[in-house]
Amino acid sequence: MISTGVILYILLVGYPPFWDEDQHRLYQQIKAGAYDFPSPEWDTVTPEAKDLINKMLTINPAKRITASEALKHPWICQRSTVASMMHRQETVDCLKKFNARRKLKVRMKTSARMSRFWKDKTESTESSNTTIEDEDVKARKQEIIKVTEQLIEAINNGDFEAYTKICDPGLTSFEPEALGNLVEGMDFHRFYFENALSKSNKPIHTIILNPHVHLVGDDAACIAYIRLTQYMDGSGMPKTMQSEETRVWHRRDGKWQNVHFHRSGSPTVPIK
Repeated sequence: MISTGVILYILLVGYPPFWDEDQHRLYQQIKAGAYDFPSPEWDTVTPEAKDLINKMLTINPAKRITASEALKHPWICQRSTVASMMHRQETVDCLKKFNARRKLKVRMKTSARMSRFWKDKTESTESSNTTIEDEDVKARKQEIIKVTEQLIEAINNGDFEAYTKICDPGLTSFEPEALGNLVEGMDFHRFYFENALSKSNKPIHTIILNPHVHLVGDDAACIAYIRLTQYMDGSGMPKTMQSEETRVWHRRDGKWQNVHFHRSGSPTVPIK
């Protein structure tokens, strides 16, 4: 009967007996049976109506009015003498206001849920996209390091054909052998391959230290590193040379080509 009492309360004044924005406090109100008949809405409601509501909203089930007893209550069975016949426009207005507030609250909750949903979805998407982008960047940087290692391997092996496949025909460079001059093309490098690098039969081992790759768009990159070259000198003693190098790479037709490099420090050809 409590639910029926709540409905009757709302029908008479347009708002519920228990109400709170906080669900926990609302539950405590209902549990304690904490309600009243505030003015001015209840001033014109008959005592019999209030009495029936009190009996319906009684917390103790043993003392609460039953359905059959409610039907025998004066406000129900003697309506012609005890029930007010006045038109309760205030109740209609209050009911509209309460209903509007209830709908607004539902919409606000829905909006809040949607905002959280899209925020979580956006953050998840952004996080996913960031992860994909990070992995793509790592893969491309590793690709530049790998092609640089292949180029140095071609130099160590004296393999000019492999070197030309990795380098652009118009390759430009600054290196110790050029005595500070900008060299363009492959002829300058060909001399060292044909007369020194290809004729060496001693093992050469190169290590790239601290490679730093900068991606410049999708088809260009720059790598800077320290190059340590180990070799055997003329007396059979192991030696190490160091040079600092920067190489600029450009991708054409899906293949990376070295278009410029700058080297300082030791020359390419090991010192005997």
